Amino acid sequence: MSNFSSMADRDRIEAEAAWPVPDMPADVYAMLERTAARHPRRPALSFQMFADPRSRAETLDWAGFHARVTQAANLFRSLGVNEGDAVAYVLPNATETAVTLIGAMTAGVVCPVNPLLAADQIAAILRETGARAVVTLKPFPRTDIPQRVAAALALAPEVRTVIEVDLARYLPVPKRWIVPFMRPQIAARPRVEVLDLAASLARQPADRLTFARSGPDRVAARFHTGGTTGLPKLAEHRPAGMVYNGWVGHRLLFAEGDVLMCPLPLFHVFAAYPVMMSAIAAGAHVVLPTPAGYRGEGVFDNFWKLIERWRATFMITVPTAVAALMQRPVNADVSSLRSGISGSAPLSVELYRRFQAATGLEIAEGYGLTEATCLVSCNPPGGMKKVGSVGIPFPHTEVRILECDEEGRILHVCGTDEVGEICVANPGVDQRGIYADPARNRGLIADGRFLRTGDLGRLDADGYLWITGRAKDLIIRGGHNIDPAMIEEALAGHPAVAVAAAIGQPDAFAGELPCAYVELVAGATATPEELMAHAEARVAERAAVPKHLEILPELPKTAVGKVFKPDLRKRAISRVYNDRLAAAGLAARVAEVVEDRKRGLVVRLSPTGEVSRAAVARLAGEYALPWEWAE
Repeated sequence: MSNFSSMADRDRIEAEAAWPVPDMPADVYAMLERTAARHPRRPALSFQMFADPRSRAETLDWAGFHARVTQAANLFRSLGVNEGDAVAYVLPNATETAVTLIGAMTAGVVCPVNPLLAADQIAAILRETGARAVVTLKPFPRTDIPQRVAAALALAPEVRTVIEVDLARYLPVPKRWIVPFMRPQIAARPRVEVLDLAASLARQPADRLTFARSGPDRVAARFHTGGTTGLPKLAEHRPAGMVYNGWVGHRLLFAEGDVLMCPLPLFHVFAAYPVMMSAIAAGAHVVLPTPAGYRGEGVFDNFWKLIERWRATFMITVPTAVAALMQRPVNADVSSLRSGISGSAPLSVELYRRFQAATGLEIAEGYGLTEATCLVSCNPPGGMKKVGSVGIPFPHTEVRILECDEEGRILHVCGTDEVGEICVANPGVDQRGIYADPARNRGLIADGRFLRTGDLGRLDADGYLWITGRAKDLIIRGGHNIDPAMIEEALAGHPAVAVAAAIGQPDAFAGELPCAYVELVAGATATPEELMAHAEARVAERAAVPKHLEILPELPKTAVGKVFKPDLRKRAISRVYNDRLAAAGLAARVAEVVEDRKRGLVVRLSPTGEVSRAAVARLAGEYALPWEWAE
């Protein structure tokens, strides 16, 4: 681990050696082998089924984790999974999930799938990845994941093997004995061989791989990203990017004595790469509390006690989780904590300050994306944190702010504080293409090197990166990407709707919530309640159902008739802020929402009477948007 507190530190580390740096492992399995040899008896991974800090937990040391991963890789090869063949997993967090992640990428191509998706969405991902095997849950009380996977298999004929994880083994006696009598029934799974993971692993050698690995220049993972309508977007990842995530985490942040509290899901790149790869490289200890992580029953209420139990040094989080934690007292000894690391969505200034006041710690906010195999930049834990920025690029990562045409040709290189598209080159960006579908790679790589992220931003004079908007139109709810087309298509199916537009409206907890605006067919009538019910019945993802729907006489449009969403965003921002100010009894309103060259959309507030400016500032600070007084 090295000091990382400024751009000078970053440049010094990068200047030490070109990438790949000397003695760099070729792939993740080689990285795991090295750590298991160096720290065989240090804890690697802990999982507890329940949030009670006194509840039973399972811990694997690095030798044990290496053995399980080796068995998993051997198992997948024995099932005919070769390099290029996909193993999907549809799992909540557990020891088996981490083992499957590393084992499947060693034997073939790992494809994590969000277990909250509907059956038809899971099926679409299984078809697109070409998965030959699926690892999922054995039927278990209080979850319908096995049932949805069974329904998906009927639509994914390429899957030949289902490997089941039985969560009952984590239960205490006598609950463990009762589960077999309570297991829900699932539909028959024709053509599919069903195996038990624990029994299948036990039959495989744990001390060696039964096959030879090829070089690192191969696809080892496919992560679905973006919207979930139509064909899923699959970003392909190679070992170089995974190992780079581990190198960054170990070199700049974590050592073998660190404990990472990670209630984030292992189907997401944040937990899979910055967390797991860093731990593997450093020999650090990852703690997974409950299968559902932050969403698990009692996790927020017991979170600080879990920090105390495990003597966690880092908490891995997202703004929505920080907001929930700040509604609870810090009721345990958290003196072991050194920092919180937050990603997935912007963190508001007020939330940052509240966390600092409650814990005495700072949150280091960072930036990454699935298409870049995650890591790009971070506010340095040991240096100046510019709240609202996503920090400085990591060593061996180059960020440019560019204007490009549709083919990826550079039209203009933006200067300091000039807003353009954030473009990234690093070991996680494959210059040959990012997506499994070649058509999606057209124009994606600028100047043959830089991934066009679709995010708008600027670099300031100190080298800090600021995100000011999104060229792509995704709604990001608590770090979860929602394709607005999903909402728009559902509403467009109503006979009274002429045009529908979905955007993200600001939310103090989730960052954004989906919001819809509708223009009706001439002469038609419909109520917002009727259209909302129509959307609720047809939007596949519950998280994508609009939280607000408004009918306008006419939606704002460009000269060529395209809906002009910036005007709708300004309208939504004004409504949300005005409603909050009124509910809080504060005599202030939104005077206007303006586009600022450096800061993106800025809320300008104006007092309407005698008002506590400090109270208004606290309220406005709960949102990630910049604001100012209109006077």
